[in-house]
Amino acid sequence: MTGALAQRKRPGRCVVGGRSHGACGFTLVEVLVALAIVAIALTAGVQATLAMTRNAQRQTDTLLAHICAENELVKIRLAKQMPGVGDTTVACDQAGHALTVALAVRPTPNPNFRRVDAKVQDAADASGGSILTISTVVGRF
Repeated sequence: MTGALAQRKRPGRCVVGGRSHGACGFTLVEVLVALAIVAIALTAGVQATLAMTRNAQRQTDTLLAHICAENELVKIRLAKQMPGVGDTTVACDQAGHALTVALAVRPTPNPNFRRVDAKVQDAADASGGSILTISTVVGRF
């Protein structure tokens, strides 16, 4: 039995189930499978990070657009005059972002009120898509 113990403890040999094998280690296929799993996990992580980055940018754009639209609507309310019917465009810079606020004032069935729509767009975006639209009704003061 001492010969069997000496054989099992010999360095560089792998003993499995009482049988002596060559050197222990991973085969090339096992290493490739492990690398493929790690690559898939890393790809999923990168995509999740990109999605979170896009969401954060969209939230930032929406917040800045909301600030611009509210500023223009408050200006109209503070003027204490009935706004004239028509369209105007105002530039708005917030936190280094160039935005454009398109104000559309429309009459309502009641002549004492006007509907005001503030549509905010990215000034650099040529596609014309709006980031945010806010509507309100302004009354005679």
